[in-house]
Amino acid sequence: MDSALLVPLSLAFGVVVGAGLVILVVIAARRGQRAVDVVTSAVPDGVDQIIDILESAGIVLDPSNTVLKASPGALAFGLVANQALVHPELSTLVDRVRRYGEPVSHELTIARGPFGDAQIHLFVRVARLGARYVLLLAEDRTEGYRLDEVRRDFIANISHELKTPIGAVGLLAEALVSASDEPEQVRRFAKQLTKESERLGRITREIIELSRLQAIDPLAKPSLVSIDQVVSNAIDQNRVAAEASNIAIATGKASRATVLGDENLLVVALHNLVRNAIQYSPEGSRVGLGVSHVNGVIEIAVTDQGVGIAEDDRERVFERFFRVDPARSRNTGGSGLGLSIVKHVVQNHGGDIRVWSQPGKGSTFTIRLPEAPVASVPGTGVDQ
Repeated sequence: MDSALLVPLSLAFGVVVGAGLVILVVIAARRGQRAVDVVTSAVPDGVDQIIDILESAGIVLDPSNTVLKASPGALAFGLVANQALVHPELSTLVDRVRRYGEPVSHELTIARGPFGDAQIHLFVRVARLGARYVLLLAEDRTEGYRLDEVRRDFIANISHELKTPIGAVGLLAEALVSASDEPEQVRRFAKQLTKESERLGRITREIIELSRLQAIDPLAKPSLVSIDQVVSNAIDQNRVAAEASNIAIATGKASRATVLGDENLLVVALHNLVRNAIQYSPEGSRVGLGVSHVNGVIEIAVTDQGVGIAEDDRERVFERFFRVDPARSRNTGGSGLGLSIVKHVVQNHGGDIRVWSQPGKGSTFTIRLPEAPVASVPGTGVDQ
């Protein structure tokens, strides 16, 4: 929403609020009541309707800073909880408007969710709404910051990562030409050429996927996602690979847990974890998936009985292009991007991911996500 629209919108809200109060006062006078007895904290219908159609975050607060109305975007960004502003930076801006009466605009960087390092960048505008209320509008500018970061990282990493398979393809093509009179050698080189081209294609697809993840916000237009369905889809996508290695995939009982976000992205993240667990586990072993949710936090754990990860490598496994075992990654066709994709998906949903591992015993990767909130603010439009 353009900043030039803030004052006219606030004035329009003020007219609606003022008109409602005048009507209440007139009715009170006719009934012999005092105006103070009939002025309530309820937001007039006109304001409700305007907040409901806002694509950005919109919040109306009363004199005690209680949230009377919040748009779906305000909940999706985690700005409101229990009818109060979550972040003290927002409360400071509201207090400044109450004190001086002038609209304020400010850029803020705040935490995406209750845990994790993910942040969102907001352009916030605050203005009076009539005599009693304050209107807060927040425009998400995280995408612009992400796009800048994507451009920098892409150029820094892509040339290094692609030169190996591209070089291999060139050498194999030369070898094919020189071995044209030896059918057995041609078949061997052609097989290796196919493998390298598939690896190159996989790296390219995952780089594009990672760039896309850094450039979009799954909570801009969130939907209610069933975690049980995400788990089921991720298992289905890895069932053939598990059976080929005689690896059993064990799951717990249905959790009925839900989150706000993008189901396809969450399936991609969990699929990558399950795929890694299968690739790094010995034949005949087991991979486990479990879901729990306590105090508004959903945890999805993927456990394997594989080779494990050394302590020095655990903090680096989520870095782009990092491989614990480069030789094994080359054999399995790994690009070093799978866990980085998982991290970005989870952070974009306001969560984090943790790893426990012991060399020779196996690893457990745990995704933590905030549970979809029950709409505690009237008219937020987000319900379970």
